[in-house]
Formats: sequence, C-alpha cells, structure tokens
Amino acid sequence: MPTFLPVDEQLAYIKKGSAEIVKESELRTKLEKSLATGKPLRIKAGFDPTAPDLHLGHTVLLRKLKHFQDLGHAVIFLIGDFTGMIGDPTGRSATRPPLSADDIMRNAKTYMAQVFKILSQAKTETRFNSEWFDKMKPADWIRLTAKFTVSQMLEREDFHKRFQEEKPIAMHELLYPLAQGYDSVALQCDVELGGTDQKFNLLVGREMQRAYGQESQVVLTTPIIEGLDGVQKMSKSLGNAIGIQELPLEMYGKVMSISDAMMWRYYELLTDVQLAEIETMKSESHPMEAKKDLARRIVTDFQSADAAAQAAADWAKQFQKDEVPENVEEVEAPVEVTPDGRVRLDKLLAKISLAESVSEAVRKLKQNAVKVNGEVKTDPAVSLDLSRPILLQVGRKIKKVRATRAG
Repeated sequence: MPTFLPVDEQLAYIKKGSAEIVKESELRTKLEKSLATGKPLRIKAGFDPTAPDLHLGHTVLLRKLKHFQDLGHAVIFLIGDFTGMIGDPTGRSATRPPLSADDIMRNAKTYMAQVFKILSQAKTETRFNSEWFDKMKPADWIRLTAKFTVSQMLEREDFHKRFQEEKPIAMHELLYPLAQGYDSVALQCDVELGGTDQKFNLLVGREMQRAYGQESQVVLTTPIIEGLDGVQKMSKSLGNAIGIQELPLEMYGKVMSISDAMMWRYYELLTDVQLAEIETMKSESHPMEAKKDLARRIVTDFQSADAAAQAAADWAKQFQKDEVPENVEEVEAPVEVTPDGRVRLDKLLAKISLAESVSEAVRKLKQNAVKVNGEVKTDPAVSLDLSRPILLQVGRKIKKVRATRAG
C-alpha cells in the first residue's frame, strides 16, 4: 500500500502551476478517500500524436502528471491514435486535415521516447484509445452521441464562432469532444489534465462519466506557456519554441535569451522548484545567475547533468568570453560565388539552416545579427577564404562550415 502525504500538502503541490481546478472541493474529497483507503487516484492526460516533436510547452502538462506520480497516484499517458485521426478542432477556424494511421503511429513512437524523459516509464500506464473505439459498433456510437445535444456542442467557442461566421463544421469534428469524454469513461478516471484551451473537452468528460453512471472526474487545467518572444504561445510554427530534443547548447542558449520577467514563469511551469523557493530567488538572486540555473535545470531534465555543464561552459565562452565554444556543429556546404569572387552569404545562411530563408538571412544581415569568424557582416555577399573552416553565427546559433564552391 503506497504512503500518501497529508491532503493539504498534496493539494499545495498539485496547485503549483495549475490554472484552474474543477472542482477543488471534489479533488480534496477524492484525495481524502485515497488517503483513507490507500488506493491511488487515476490521473489521465491524452495526447494526439499529430506531430513528431514535443517542445517545452507540451511539458507543462507532462510535469503536472509527474507531480501526481511523485505523490503516489496512478498516471495514465493516453495516446489518442483514434482521436488523432479525427483531429482536435480546438482553436481551429477550419476543419483540420486528417492524418493517416501510419502517420499517427510513427509520431506516437517518438512521443513515447520523449515523454519518459519526465515521467517514470515503470510507473506510467500507457494506453491507446483505439483499444476501445475500434471495438465500438454503430449502435454504440448512437448511444454515445445521444448523451450530448447540438446546442451544448455549439456552446463551444470554436464551433460557435464558425457557426456565426457560416464556416463549415464537419460532423466528425462534433464527435471529437464526445470521444475524448468517453476516454475518461473507458479508463474510469478520477482526474483529467489538459491545457486551458482544452477546458470544454475536459468538462465533456465529466458529463460523460455521469451519463454512464460513474463519479465525475476532476478537471485540472494548466496554463499555455508563452514562447521565446514572451507574447505568443510556444509553437514550432511560430519559431518561438524550445524543442526537448534540441542540442544542449541550443536549448541552453534559448533559455538564456528569454526576458527576466518570463524567467520566473518558466521556473514555475517548467521546473519542480517550489513557489516559496522561487519567491526567495526573486529577492535574493541576481537575474543572470537565476537564468543560468534555470537553463541548467532544463537541459539536465532532457539531456543530462554533464550535457548541461558543458552547454553552460560553451555558452559562457560564446557570449561572455568571446571564445569559440567546444562541440560546435560542423557542416559541409557548397557555396555560390559571385563573378567578382565573393561568397553569397545570404544563400549560405539559408542552406545551413541558420536562417529559414534567403530573405530572412538578408533581414538578419541588416540587423547586424550575423557574424563571420567573429566579425559582424551586413552585406549579402562577402569575401571569404574557403580553404579554412568558417565560423558563422546568427544571434545565438553558431555553426562551423567547411565550404566548397558550388558547381
């Protein structure tokens, strides 16, 4: 029988970094019952594997799962291989294109490799919702859809807005919240976690459990964390994300680039440091040292302590001592040379992914954000000695290039 902390201590740990609990009184009751019986609560979070890579924004939810796991409760990592083929309409102004079963399973495998950097694989129950949906017959779906009304579904902000704007809402999209809600029935969940944008779907789970004669789950939402710009939510497509599989120096450098104000939000949502300790750090720590500590913690979580130490040393060389860091990524690339013998630097930067495009490379050059062998360059074409490696740097990204003439 597991040993649980007193309920007040469990609640304090659970509430750290939480946005909302529906309802906290119900969670307290469930925790008290768990403590009295020695039976862990069943905690679920579902992930539709619609893309192969996770970033730190995804880990806010994973870390909250870990908190429940630390407290001795049973954590269910649910892979929505069935719901992923429907496509979550949350935040969408148009119908999401469906993914194939092969895409879903390929992404699911990469998810599992990444999430166990945070969760204990031995203590985590991994499930796929195709396990029950593949067995459902048409009559089962009819019974499921009878549990919810069209007017209830149109209360959802995304659907309501599209309905008002006379934009299409596909029938299968209306099934998504019902399917997610039924996941909680199938797994007999006590608590379901999700981002604040998932609140409607999570509350459907409460309704579904009542409709199927179960005690309603508690809903706990976690904040949507902002990306490196400190404004928009972290997103790979917006270019403001920190991927959990990025190179240690890249990850460390990106954390060091955030604002001091954003740093404390990252401490709260992306580390296990307690709120009282964070408040002490705010008043007693130098912001630069606190940010280095944050970067070290994050790299350690997803790489290793040794990798974090090396990244810190390399970052210091690169940005504080003006030296070339060790273990800089080396690439080989053909370069275009102008008739007068100069290298097209803008095209080279795009080719080696230090810029997303030639036009972005030109903008970076104009912003004095490009260094060649330590010197700031602003012209798209420059004279370079191609017989030796070239050190190229754009912002905090740096690569060593062995260049050859194209053609």
